[in-house]
Amino acid sequence: MADPHHIIFYDIASGPPVTGFAPNPWKARYAMNFKGVNYKTQWVELPEVSSVRKQLDAAPVRFFDDGKPFYTLPIIQDQSTGQIVGDSFDIALYLDRTYPNGPPLFVPSTVGLHAAFNAQVDRIFTSGHLLFTHGLPLNPATADQTRAEFERRTGTSWDELTVRGQERRRELESFKVTLGELARSLEHGKGPFLAGETATYADLIIGGWLKFLSVTVKEWGEIQSWHNGLWGNLHQILQDRYGSVR
Repeated sequence: MADPHHIIFYDIASGPPVTGFAPNPWKARYAMNFKGVNYKTQWVELPEVSSVRKQLDAAPVRFFDDGKPFYTLPIIQDQSTGQIVGDSFDIALYLDRTYPNGPPLFVPSTVGLHAAFNAQVDRIFTSGHLLFTHGLPLNPATADQTRAEFERRTGTSWDELTVRGQERRRELESFKVTLGELARSLEHGKGPFLAGETATYADLIIGGWLKFLSVTVKEWGEIQSWHNGLWGNLHQILQDRYGSVR
């Protein structure tokens, strides 16, 4: 019997119990659930991401400052078409193009705007990296290897990749101000989503990051209440509608 889960979705595994936590894979998971396609998750340990991507012959889509490839996930392998797509934004485009019967992720003629929005949202959320790096749900069996890789990539010791005490409080307040810029975009609409009552890929972009914060930032309960509860409300709606992990 043919496998009904014709898309294999490669996602970064958390420590046990294994689940998804990384923002870009969550953008792709939300997109697949939104489109209603059949898929199954293939969990990949963080230290194995590079080798898995190379084995699949998925070209790198991100690079370090020195031009060397930065191998990351997600990747989808569509067994019904033979296509391998290795970038969350490209995955969304592929899903709309290949599975047009599902609800559209992109309103016509908005792909460029979505691409710019994706880059902007990534910059906004990564500005808070000192709040979440030490909250990554690492597998204890490979945690030392992962921390060493972070140190190699950043040129910074693991202990310096966080903030504590009053410095952390200042970082949180700064992050709140930064998120306020994004909140104003959402407040223009009349529904829970940027376009009102109907979600688009732009909402899923934000949702991927909110899911990540919910796992990695100990002050997530506080963040949910910021900007009149905007982030907690959007996160919960997306989780309820499109948050299944398969």
